[in-house]
Amino acid sequence: MCTRFVYRGRDMITGFNFDIDPAQWDHQVICEKDRFYLGILRPDGIRHAYHGVNRNGNAGTLLYVHGNPAGAYEDNPEAITIADLTEQFIQAKISFDDALRLVQTKKIVYAPDATMQAMLSDRSGRTLMIEPGLGFRADAGRFSLVTNYSLLDPESTRPFTLPGDDRYERASQLLMEYGDCFSVDDAFSVLRAVRQEGLWATRVSFVYSAGEQAVYYAENNDFAHIEKYEFLPG
Repeated sequence: MCTRFVYRGRDMITGFNFDIDPAQWDHQVICEKDRFYLGILRPDGIRHAYHGVNRNGNAGTLLYVHGNPAGAYEDNPEAITIADLTEQFIQAKISFDDALRLVQTKKIVYAPDATMQAMLSDRSGRTLMIEPGLGFRADAGRFSLVTNYSLLDPESTRPFTLPGDDRYERASQLLMEYGDCFSVDDAFSVLRAVRQEGLWATRVSFVYSAGEQAVYYAENNDFAHIEKYEFLPG
């Protein structure tokens, strides 16, 4: 369970709640010179950057979604997994325009072992929602928001909506109440309001400010202790 949004006010701000069972997903907050990311340990022994921000403003996140057969993993040159696409974006190996071109020309599929959808955004607030097997959507407007259900075909995931899971509705209502002056503190207020507890609790919440070129983050719902990671010049 996760929540991600992009808010386009005077500052371009993105927020993300990373909700996971740590017994299933070994993660670590990693701050590098050019990247802030949540390193997910995979069978290859590498901590992959599937959720994070590059110093150039590329921000990418993967969110679990109930799969559909049209997005099933394929090992062929005409397909690219949503995981690889997202990681390449966070690593700045591809730009936003590159990502847009890829979703227009390649078949985007799930990873072999997980059904995920992605939200990608750049420093100017351009946002791309990608759902394997269903397509993509380039967003505009005041904000973009996604949780763990399809935006392109809501009926396809409605049968799998968990009872009482109204994170999307609550976050959307909160975001609609803000104007141009949407701040880092405001972003954390939204993330705090939709935080999860229990087995799939919110393990990391991070907010990226394009204006500040900085990432703020809290771990394990401890919003009283927020750390700041700033991308330094050069």
